Amino acid sequence: MSHKQPPWHALDIDEVFQTLESSPGGLTSVEAGERLRTYGYNVVVEEKRTHPLIIFLNQFKNPLVLLLIFASILSFSIGEAFDSIIIIVLVILSAIIGFYQEYRAERALEAIKKMASPRALVLRDGKPVMIDASEVVPGDVLILQSGDKVAADARIFETVSLRMDESPLTGESTPVEKSTEKLPEDTEVADRVNMAFAGTVVVYGKGKAVVVATGKNTVLGKIASAIESAEEKTTPLEKELSGLSRWLLVLMIGVAFVVSLTGFFIRGYSVLDIIIWTISLAVAAVPEALPVVVTSSLAIGVYKMAKRNAIVRRLPAVETLGSTTYICSDKTGTMTKGEMTVTKIWMRDTIIDVTGTGYAPKGEFRINTQVIDPKQYEGLRLLLLAGLNNNDSELQEINGEWIGQGDGTEIALKTLAYKAGVKEVMPRLSEVPFSSERKRMSTLHILNGKKILFVKGAPDIIVALSTQIATINGEVQPLTEETKREILKANDELASQGLRNLALAYRYLEGDEEEIGEDAEKNLVFLGIVSMIDPPRPEVKEALETCKQAGINVAMITGDHLLTAVAVARQLGMMNKEDIAITGRDLEKMSDEELYSKVEKIRVYARVSPEHKLRIVNALKKRGHIVAMTGDGVNDAPALKAADIGIAMGKTGTEVAKEASDLILADDNFATIVEAIKLGREIFENIKKFIVYLLSANFAELLLPLSTAVLGLPLPFTATQILWVNLVTDGPPALALSLEKGEKDLIFRPPRKPGEPLFSKKEIIVYFVVVPVLLTLLLTGSFHILLARGEPEIEARTTVFTSLIITELVMAYALRSLHKPSLKLNPLDNKWLALILILSLLLQLAVLSIPQLANLLGISPITAYDLAHAAIVAVTMFISVEIAKKFLNH
Repeated sequence: MSHKQPPWHALDIDEVFQTLESSPGGLTSVEAGERLRTYGYNVVVEEKRTHPLIIFLNQFKNPLVLLLIFASILSFSIGEAFDSIIIIVLVILSAIIGFYQEYRAERALEAIKKMASPRALVLRDGKPVMIDASEVVPGDVLILQSGDKVAADARIFETVSLRMDESPLTGESTPVEKSTEKLPEDTEVADRVNMAFAGTVVVYGKGKAVVVATGKNTVLGKIASAIESAEEKTTPLEKELSGLSRWLLVLMIGVAFVVSLTGFFIRGYSVLDIIIWTISLAVAAVPEALPVVVTSSLAIGVYKMAKRNAIVRRLPAVETLGSTTYICSDKTGTMTKGEMTVTKIWMRDTIIDVTGTGYAPKGEFRINTQVIDPKQYEGLRLLLLAGLNNNDSELQEINGEWIGQGDGTEIALKTLAYKAGVKEVMPRLSEVPFSSERKRMSTLHILNGKKILFVKGAPDIIVALSTQIATINGEVQPLTEETKREILKANDELASQGLRNLALAYRYLEGDEEEIGEDAEKNLVFLGIVSMIDPPRPEVKEALETCKQAGINVAMITGDHLLTAVAVARQLGMMNKEDIAITGRDLEKMSDEELYSKVEKIRVYARVSPEHKLRIVNALKKRGHIVAMTGDGVNDAPALKAADIGIAMGKTGTEVAKEASDLILADDNFATIVEAIKLGREIFENIKKFIVYLLSANFAELLLPLSTAVLGLPLPFTATQILWVNLVTDGPPALALSLEKGEKDLIFRPPRKPGEPLFSKKEIIVYFVVVPVLLTLLLTGSFHILLARGEPEIEARTTVFTSLIITELVMAYALRSLHKPSLKLNPLDNKWLALILILSLLLQLAVLSIPQLANLLGISPITAYDLAHAAIVAVTMFISVEIAKKFLNH
C-alpha cells in the first residue's frame, strides 16, 4: 500500500474489499503472512533492540573502568607490561559477566513485553482468531467488541449499536455513533463515522471492520503524539540502591586517600602503583552495577511470574506486590469458574438435583438421590428442549475441552440439555429478543408438526404470563393463585441459597403466521424453574486461607445479586459473623466518612458498578492499605489506575483495562494473584540477600586496606588480586542468590509496610557494620601475625587473599536465607548457586596450585597452612552470620 491512500470513507464497501483484495470473511493465514512481510508490523514506534555488541561495550562506560584501562595503558608504556595485561584481562572478564547479566535481563524483559502486548480479534480462514495487534495487516477483518482498543485504521461494514471513544484523536470525550454508509470525500477525520481508528476504544455495541492502514500509515501513526510508549521508570528500590552506591563511593574515596598517603609517604610506593591500586579498589568495592543486577533479578523474576500466568507490565509493581495488604477481587470468573452450572430444576411436583460443574455435559439427574433418565419424563424433556432452543449460545468440544460462546446462562441451559442427551435443535421461525425491560425472550419453532412458542425469563414475569402448569410427566394443570404463590416462594428459597433462577414456559400456536410479537406471550404453560450458580474455583479456598495467614484481607466485588455473592463467599470461607455484605445502593447512601469507618469490615460488595470501585479503593488507601484491585471492563480503568496494584483479566479483560493495569492475569484466576504476591515477596527477599552479600563483602574489602594502612602494614592485596576477588566472588554468586527458591513461610510473614526502608536499623548494624568489621579484624589480625612471625610479604598476602575469597563464597551460602539456619536448607534447592560456588572454589584452588597462574596474580603456591587458615576464618564468619540471623529474628 502506498502512503497516498484512497479515501476509504468515500468508497462503497464492495470497492473497499476489492481494492484491498479481501472479503467480509477476512484473509487466509497464508495471505496474512505474505502481507505482514510486505507491510511490516503494525507498530507506530519500532522497538529499539540494543545490539549485543553495544551491551558489551556499555560495560566499559563506567568512568572507574575507563580510568583503570587508562592506568593499565600508562603502566604498559613505562615497561610494566605484565601487570598491565593481567588487569586488562580481568576487566574484560568482568565485562563479559556484566554483559551476560544485562543481556539476559533485556531478553527477559522483551519476552514480558510480548506477553503483555495488545491483542486483536480478527477473522482468519473464516474463523475468529485472537492475535498480537502488531500482526494485524491491511485486509484483515477486525471483530470489534465493547472495551476493545482498535488495533488499526479500518472501514466499518457491520454495526450493532456501535459507539466509540475517539478522544485520543479528537479530544472529544463524547462517544461517536458509528455507521456503515459511505461519506463525501471531503469529510473531516473527526466526522468519518464509518471508520474505526487505531488507538480509539469501543465503548458500546459491536461491529466488524476491514483494516485499511496499519502502523505509521494510520491517522494515529501520522500524528504519533497520542501513542503511549512504555516509560522506563527507575524503581524506588533502584533509587535506594543508587544512594547506597554513592555512599560507598564516598567511603572508598576516604579509604583511598588514607591508603595513598600511607603508601606513598611511609611504604614508598610509586604514584603509578597507588593510582592503579586505588582505581582497582574502586572498581571492585563500589557496586556501580548494583541497580543493573537488581533490574536483572526483577526481570528474570517477572519472567518466572509470566510463566505462572501473572504478567507484570511495570517492574515497580513487583516491589508493591510484596507489600499488598488488601485484595479487592471480582467474583465471576476470578473467584468462580465463570461457567454457570444448573444444579436444581423445580417442577410442579418435584425438585430434580443435577450433578457436574462447568460446561462439560457430564452429570446425573436425581430425584431424592435416585438417578433418573430425563428423557423418560415428557414435562422435563419439554423443559430441556425449551432451554436448548430458546438459546443463542454455542457449545462445542475443542481438543477435549468444552468451550461455550455467548451468554453464560444460555450456555448453562445448553449444557443441561446435553447432559440429558437432548440435542434436537429445531429451526427458529421467529423470535422476540430479550431486553432488560421485558426480562424475557421468546422463540417460535415447529415441534411434531405444530408451532410451539418457547419463553424463558425472570420467574415472576413468566408466572404472571402463565395460566397453566406442567408436571414432570407432561400433564397440564390449571395454574391457580395458590400455585403461583408456591412458585414464587420456591423461587425465593432457591435465590436465598445463592442460585440464579430462570423460568421456562411454552405455548402451542395456531394459524399460518410465522412472525410473532409480545402479544403471543400470554396464556403460557409454566414448565419450571432452572436454578444455576457459577461454582467457586476449587483452588481459591486454599488461596484465601493463605491470604488470611499472610495478613492480607480480601473483599469480593461483584455485579451479581447479594444473596448469590454471599452464598459464594460463605462457600469459600470468606465471611465471619462480624463481616458485612452490602449492595451498590447501600454504598451510595454511605458518606465517605461512614465508608472509611466500615470499609475494613465489608467482605462482599454486590450489585456494584465499576464507578463504585474507585470509592472503595480510596477508602482503603486512606486506612493505610496497599490495595490490589481487579477489573476487566472499560469503566474499571479509573479504579485500576487508582489502586496500588491494578489487575486486569487476560481472558475476559478489555484492552483498556489491560492498559490501565500493573498486572495481567492470563488465566483470570484469583489464586494466581496470591501466587504473584508470593513470587513478588520471593523476588524482593532474594534482592535483599544478594545486596547483603555484596555490600557486607565490599565493606570488608574497603576496611581491610584501611586497617592495615593505619597499623603501618603493607597493602593486603595488589591491584590484580582485588580485581580477581571481584571477578570470582561478586557477580556470579550474587546473581545465583537471586534465583533462590522462596522460603515456605515467606508468604505467612506480615506484608512489608509501604515506605519502609529496605533494611531495618538492626539489619544495617548487623550486616553492614558488625559482619564486615569482624571479617576485617580477622583478616587484619591474620596479616599482622603472619608478618610478625617473619613470613615473606607474598606468602602473608596469599593467606589473606585465599581467606578472603573462601570466606566470601561461604558467606554466599550462609546468606541463602536471612532468617533460617543454613544447615536446614537443601543445598540442591539452588543448583545454580551450588554450581557457581564449586566452580569459583576450584578456580581459586587452580590459581593457587599452578605456579604459572600464581605468578600472574603475584601470589605464592598454596600450602596446607593457607587452607587451614582460610578454613578457620571462613568457619568463624559462617558461625557469626548464623548467630546474627538468630539475633535478628528475636
